Amino acid sequence: MILRASQKPYPSLAMLTAIFISSASLVGCNNTSSATSTSTMATASLATVAAVSPAVQAVVGDYVSDSYSQRHQGYDWIAVKVQADENDQNSVHITVRSRDDIKKPTCTFDGQAKLMGQDQAHGIIFETTANDSKVFLQFQSDQLTIDSDDKYALNYYCSGGGSIVGDYQKLAGEVELN
Repeated sequence: MILRASQKPYPSLAMLTAIFISSASLVGCNNTSSATSTSTMATASLATVAAVSPAVQAVVGDYVSDSYSQRHQGYDWIAVKVQADENDQNSVHITVRSRDDIKKPTCTFDGQAKLMGQDQAHGIIFETTANDSKVFLQFQSDQLTIDSDDKYALNYYCSGGGSIVGDYQKLAGEVELN
């Protein structure tokens, strides 16, 4: 089976395997096409997803502060986007943003966090460093708690006395930043 450049790759593992086998059989041919490139990219993407640890897969998503549900009434809120790090199967990329539709964003942070461990009592723990302080991200029961050895170190990323320290609930969909 060969995909045309305009077609989207099939999402199932069986179909991606078939595409990989088909593209591997074309390696000996001098006639390569964009279909082969598309198949190879789909296979490489599958390898990246498969390399992510189960702990990382469990925490990937968007998390929001309690006031997110009242965003239409003008309440300030913070969102945390957690994405798998493509270069390290046990790390995540953290993006923290606050609303930016009514006024300038009050909180902004970008960083990488490394898996520290997990257990039943504490959930999944990631660690990063921000403003020369250790920052802990605890994921448990669709809730993210951000804390630090020095709570004031995380005020640096927010204006008006705000902080990214706190609890965030996981959204079923994607966050609406504005």
